[in-house]
Amino acid sequence: MKSKESPDGPEGQNTNPQRQEAPQVYAISRGRSGWTLSRRDLLSAAAAAVAAAAASRRAQAAACAAGALAHSDDVTSLAISPDGRLLASGSDDKTVKLWSLPDGALLRTLAGHTNWVNALAISPDGRLLASGSNDMTVKLWSLPDGALLKTLSANFEWVSAVAIGPDGHFLATGGVDGTGWFWTLPDGTRVTTGGFSNPLGTGYHAIAFSPDGRLLASGDGGGASGMGVVKIRSVPDGTLQKTLTGHTSIVQAVAFSPDGSLLASGSRDRTIKLWSLPDGALLKTLTGHSDYVLAVAISPDGRLLVSGGQDGAIKFWSLPDGAPLRSITGSSNWVPAVAIGPDGELLASGGAGTIKLWSLPDGKPLSVCLTDPAVSAPSTSFVQYTVGGQTYTMPCGSPVPPGAAGICNCVPGSGRGCACVGNCTSNGVCSCVPVCTCVPT
Repeated sequence: MKSKESPDGPEGQNTNPQRQEAPQVYAISRGRSGWTLSRRDLLSAAAAAVAAAAASRRAQAAACAAGALAHSDDVTSLAISPDGRLLASGSDDKTVKLWSLPDGALLRTLAGHTNWVNALAISPDGRLLASGSNDMTVKLWSLPDGALLKTLSANFEWVSAVAIGPDGHFLATGGVDGTGWFWTLPDGTRVTTGGFSNPLGTGYHAIAFSPDGRLLASGDGGGASGMGVVKIRSVPDGTLQKTLTGHTSIVQAVAFSPDGSLLASGSRDRTIKLWSLPDGALLKTLTGHSDYVLAVAISPDGRLLVSGGQDGAIKFWSLPDGAPLRSITGSSNWVPAVAIGPDGELLASGGAGTIKLWSLPDGKPLSVCLTDPAVSAPSTSFVQYTVGGQTYTMPCGSPVPPGAAGICNCVPGSGRGCACVGNCTSNGVCSCVPVCTCVPT
């Protein structure tokens, strides 16, 4: 969970105060005439091929222009689907957004929460998304369509953490009020014998299931002592198994290694601790962040740890030794969320209205822009196209899959009112001038 304390403070204000005028959006509709193979029974196969082609061209996508934002406020939670093709982002702007990967196209915005969205989790089958919010609820959404399935009244205070077990049968939720619950999925029924509560003032800031689903780790607040701890509980009864002590402030993030033999915890004490399991012995304390450690993630092969901090740094550490590898600064003024893709080759990081993508293990930035016209500056321009009934929104200049009706490469200021006319070939380009026609290439 993020470290901000009040939605009314300066950090809760809009990131982009220039958003009064709607940006220009250029729409491209893809009809049957746009396909090389136009028979009805071949459309689904063609759509899949087009989507795969778009994904393979991620390095060519346009980088973000000035004023291009993903959310109108801080992006504080991220989750990547098990197949690596969908990214969910939660923000202080009260919305959840769905993006395609690796191209970064905006798919849809999920509205329904009435306060900050603090935590996200996607089920192992990729068909369900859980979001926890300061509005004291958890919402369950179907994927990929984003339909709201159910709202769970989870806590008396902010819901700061959610996690879904590896078998998809249990959802765990935790709040800053110190109340934790297990729920069955997909029905969202609370397990009445599975509550796990902390003393008042010792809330849950992060939770994670072990890879075998038998244990739940929680990062807890310091309470009166101010000494944050990690607690290990059994699933689904919530029985406390171990308490790991050593942090000197609130534990903001926890992550299990893929084999379950190691647990990483990040804290407001500016450190990351590595613990061995099942014994809970402290293996090493990692230092390097100059402010709160807000997020940690471990790669699928268990060899890389990534952390994000209040200091705006993304740090990379080798595992199991914990040696520092590299550090990224300047991507955002703070990094409250990180997520690693299932193939271990992509990292997503959240920040002040932005989402950045990085290649792994080298940590190089990808030239991909995740941006939403509704919250970006009016000087930014976009292109929309439809594949298989799904509409994608991307910055102008981004590659559009072969088979689209046309491409409009928009230049801010010169593209207002421009529309592509006629049907282009799969590589057709429509230049943005006052009257524009599709010219085959």
